[in-house]
Amino acid sequence: MMDFGAILPALPVLLEGMRTTLELMLPAVLGGVLLGTLLAMMRLARNRLAAALAATYVNYFRSIPLLLVITWFYFAVPFVLREITGEDTPVGAFASCLAAFVLFEAAYFCEIVRAGIQSVPKGQMNAALALGMRYGQCMRLVVLPQALRKMAPLLLQQSIILFQDTSLVYTVGLMDFLNAARSQGDIIGRPHEFLLVAGLVYFIISFAASQLVRRLQTRSAT
Repeated sequence: MMDFGAILPALPVLLEGMRTTLELMLPAVLGGVLLGTLLAMMRLARNRLAAALAATYVNYFRSIPLLLVITWFYFAVPFVLREITGEDTPVGAFASCLAAFVLFEAAYFCEIVRAGIQSVPKGQMNAALALGMRYGQCMRLVVLPQALRKMAPLLLQQSIILFQDTSLVYTVGLMDFLNAARSQGDIIGRPHEFLLVAGLVYFIISFAASQLVRRLQTRSAT
């Protein structure tokens, strides 16, 4: 018979796990958007080499599982650094996961930003260039502000996916929300109750964010 009475005493551990999840997600979203924007501008650039490098990056990271990237950063990067520097350079679980999320999500944010930029009429760019603006100024002051309104729902949707994907950090022993719930359930002997509560929390947060995405999509369509 289900007994959820053990959830309340374990609440501080669960909250600490949620804190770790958010501390991973929020910087990863910010870093992923910034790197993704840079990659998008490279993909749209007239320089073929820059466009090819960005396309290769995006296609590579979109073709491999996130779990592989996380484990690679955690296990392989210290080995590579040791080969380069000759010294043991430990990379913590949090830092390796954050780097993996930023680099992986940047490939997806890149395509979102690229689609948003391409949705802005080319006449806007041509008019800005005719006024004497440089390419970077045109993108920063004219194109990106207009594209952001159209990109916002998709950026938020991808952020929801990233929030759910943070649960993969259990592979390197990082105590995120899901891992905290699972471990507490195993310790107390009530794994089903803790996993059900964890699933409910993920559902509430993701559903609330998806409703916001729907509102943004409706607003951007008007």
